[in-house]
Amino acid sequence: MKNVLIRNEMKGDYKVVEALVRDAFYNIYIPGCVEHYLVHLMREHEDFIPELDLVLETDEGRIIGSIMYTKAFLIDGNGERKAILTFGPLCIHPEFQRRGYGKYLMEHSFEKAISLGYDTIVIFGSPSNYVSSGFRSCHRYGVSVDGGRYPAAMLVKELVPGALDGRKWRYQESPVMSVSQEDALLYDDTLEWRKRMFQPSQEEFYILSHAFIE
Repeated sequence: MKNVLIRNEMKGDYKVVEALVRDAFYNIYIPGCVEHYLVHLMREHEDFIPELDLVLETDEGRIIGSIMYTKAFLIDGNGERKAILTFGPLCIHPEFQRRGYGKYLMEHSFEKAISLGYDTIVIFGSPSNYVSSGFRSCHRYGVSVDGGRYPAAMLVKELVPGALDGRKWRYQESPVMSVSQEDALLYDDTLEWRKRMFQPSQEEFYILSHAFIE
């Protein structure tokens, strides 16, 4: 893709990236958002992977995209634990959305993840945003959450075909992903004021996040 480059986030980018994440997610899933608070926390967590902390920058030096990864785990029926990846938040500045930048950044990160020895990614998101990049329903790979249920929003990508070898797996995310909405909104109150409001996308998210595949 012309006129943009992908590089690792640097410490001097932190505030810019947090502001970018806030701009991209505000009022999309809840009134306000939690994603910028997650970014604020996750860089210092042991499960965070700095090599996969990437930004998308224009040739004018403006950061317009970001993706961050943490470790996660799959546990099979015998208790064997497999280290995998999850990413999020993935975002593109609202001015640059719907131009292919998000897919470009995401697929670049896949190549880097493979070079680091990872073979599987599990995420939570809208299938319409990710199936074109090779994500499939968790049900197809036998990857469930506690209780053996298959969330409609939980998606799996084998970076290496056959990596999950047909076994049944239980997904275990990093503790850093369990962000308190209350704490996130308190953090948001320390930043430049923005109006929190309801949007239809919030109800769509609620429905999808509470749906399961039988």
